[in-house]
Amino acid sequence: MCLGVPGEVVSIDGNTATVDFFGVRRQVRLDIVDEPVKPGDYVMNHVGFAIRRIAPEEIGETIALYELLLRTAAEEDLMAADVRGEIGATEGERSA
Repeated sequence: MCLGVPGEVVSIDGNTATVDFFGVRRQVRLDIVDEPVKPGDYVMNHVGFAIRRIAPEEIGETIALYELLLRTAAEEDLMAADVRGEIGATEGERSA
């Protein structure tokens, strides 16, 4: 199973954004995102591509659901493992 992971756009350089995913910063491509994004927006990332901008009214609930999943799921939970893997795919890019 593959999941998208929500993150906040920190900066944009051309078609690449630096996005913060729960304290991990990664480079994400903006080529296929459904609408323009700017720093401060939240996007759903899937395998290094922003696939959609998360509407401002959905951000709180979306982040809360992912935080709950990551906080309460057992190590063997496949959905939580997939989210953790997506977040941690790039080592050494922790935000300050």
